[in-house]
Amino acid sequence: QVQLVESGGGLVQPGGSLRLSCVASGNIFSISAMAWYRQAPGKQRELVAGITNDDKTNYADSVKGRFTISRDNAKNTVYLQMNSLKPEDTAVYSCNLKHPWDINYWGKGTLVTVSS
Repeated sequence: QVQLVESGGGLVQPGGSLRLSCVASGNIFSISAMAWYRQAPGKQRELVAGITNDDKTNYADSVKGRFTISRDNAKNTVYLQMNSLKPEDTAVYSCNLKHPWDINYWGKGTLVTVSS
Protein backbone atom coordinates (compact mmCIF):
# COMPACT_ATOMS: atom_id res chain seq x y z
CA GLN A 1 0.00 0.00 0.00
CA VAL A 2 1.30 3.44 -0.95
CA GLN A 3 0.76 6.46 1.27
CA LEU A 4 1.17 10.01 0.06
CA VAL A 5 1.69 12.90 2.48
CA GLU A 6 1.53 16.48 1.28
CA SER A 7 2.96 19.52 3.03
CA GLY A 8 3.75 23.15 2.36
CA GLY A 9 0.31 24.69 2.08
CA GLY A 10 -0.73 27.82 3.90
CA LEU A 11 -1.83 31.42 3.59
CA VAL A 12 0.03 33.63 1.14
CA GLN A 13 -0.58 37.08 -0.32
CA PRO A 14 -1.30 37.56 -4.03
CA GLY A 15 1.95 37.56 -5.96
CA GLY A 16 3.64 35.36 -3.38
CA SER A 17 5.15 31.89 -3.64
CA LEU A 18 4.78 28.51 -2.00
CA ARG A 19 6.41 25.14 -2.53
CA LEU A 20 4.35 22.03 -1.97
CA SER A 21 5.94 18.65 -1.26
CA CYS A 22 4.51 15.15 -1.44
CA VAL A 23 6.36 12.19 0.01
CA ALA A 24 5.42 8.67 -1.08
CA SER A 25 5.95 5.49 0.92
CA GLY A 26 6.93 2.22 -0.68
CA ASN A 27 9.23 1.45 -3.57
CA ILE A 28 7.22 2.23 -6.70
CA PHE A 29 7.75 5.99 -6.77
CA SER A 30 10.51 5.99 -9.38
CA ILE A 31 8.47 3.98 -11.91
CA SER A 32 5.26 5.95 -11.40
CA ALA A 33 3.87 9.12 -12.88
CA MET A 34 3.08 11.84 -10.37
CA ALA A 35 0.66 14.73 -10.49
CA TRP A 36 -0.82 17.58 -8.50
CA TYR A 37 -4.55 18.22 -8.58
CA ARG A 38 -6.57 20.91 -6.89
CA GLN A 39 -10.15 21.43 -5.88
CA ALA A 40 -11.57 24.83 -5.05
CA PRO A 41 -14.78 25.23 -3.04
CA GLY A 42 -17.80 24.44 -5.20
CA LYS A 43 -15.68 23.35 -8.14
CA GLN A 44 -14.56 20.05 -9.64
CA ARG A 45 -11.09 18.71 -9.06
CA GLU A 46 -8.69 19.69 -11.83
CA LEU A 47 -5.23 18.63 -12.93
CA VAL A 48 -2.63 21.26 -12.13
CA ALA A 49 0.60 19.60 -13.28
CA GLY A 50 1.97 16.15 -14.02
CA ILE A 51 5.37 14.56 -14.40
CA THR A 52 6.17 11.16 -15.89
CA ASN A 53 8.75 8.70 -14.59
CA ASP A 54 11.14 10.04 -17.26
CA ASP A 55 10.54 13.68 -16.29
CA LYS A 56 8.15 14.79 -19.01
CA THR A 57 5.88 17.50 -17.63
CA ASN A 58 2.50 18.97 -18.47
CA TYR A 59 0.57 21.87 -16.97
CA ALA A 60 -2.90 23.32 -16.89
CA ASP A 61 -3.08 26.45 -19.04
CA SER A 62 -4.02 28.50 -15.98
CA VAL A 63 -0.68 27.79 -14.26
CA LYS A 64 1.77 27.64 -17.18
CA GLY A 65 4.73 29.92 -16.59
CA ARG A 66 3.93 30.25 -12.87
CA PHE A 67 4.07 26.70 -11.47
CA THR A 68 6.83 24.11 -11.82
CA ILE A 69 6.55 20.41 -11.00
CA SER A 70 9.66 18.38 -10.23
CA ARG A 71 10.57 15.09 -8.61
CA ASP A 72 13.41 13.60 -6.57
CA ASN A 73 13.39 9.83 -6.89
CA ALA A 74 16.05 9.45 -4.19
CA LYS A 75 13.67 11.09 -1.72
CA ASN A 76 10.41 9.63 -3.09
CA THR A 77 9.21 13.22 -3.31
CA VAL A 78 7.40 15.35 -5.86
CA TYR A 79 7.32 19.12 -5.59
CA LEU A 80 5.14 21.91 -6.89
CA GLN A 81 6.77 25.34 -6.93
CA MET A 82 4.06 27.97 -7.17
CA ASN A 83 4.99 31.55 -8.02
CA SER A 84 2.94 34.66 -8.76
CA LEU A 85 0.02 33.19 -6.87
CA LYS A 86 -3.46 34.55 -7.51
CA PRO A 87 -6.62 34.39 -5.39
CA GLU A 88 -8.07 31.95 -7.93
CA ASP A 89 -5.29 29.49 -7.04
CA THR A 90 -6.95 29.01 -3.65
CA ALA A 91 -7.80 25.31 -3.30
CA VAL A 92 -6.94 22.04 -1.63
CA TYR A 93 -3.97 20.63 -3.50
CA SER A 94 -3.65 16.84 -3.63
CA CYS A 95 -0.87 14.59 -4.78
CA ASN A 96 -1.52 11.67 -7.12
CA LEU A 97 0.66 8.67 -7.89
CA LYS A 98 -0.23 6.59 -10.95
CA HIS A 99 1.39 3.17 -10.99
CA PRO A 100 2.22 1.70 -14.44
CA TRP A 101 -0.53 -0.87 -13.83
CA ASP A 102 -3.04 1.99 -13.82
CA ILE A 103 -3.53 2.02 -10.05
CA ASN A 104 -4.03 5.47 -8.56
CA TYR A 105 -3.12 6.60 -5.07
CA TRP A 106 -4.08 9.91 -3.49
CA GLY A 107 -2.90 12.05 -0.62
CA LYS A 108 -5.29 13.83 1.72
CA GLY A 109 -4.35 17.25 0.42
CA THR A 110 -2.98 20.52 1.69
CA LEU A 111 -4.86 23.82 1.70
CA VAL A 112 -3.47 26.80 -0.19
CA THR A 113 -5.14 30.13 0.46
CA VAL A 114 -4.16 33.19 -1.56
CA SER A 115 -5.55 36.31 0.03
CA SER A 116 -4.53 39.74 1.18
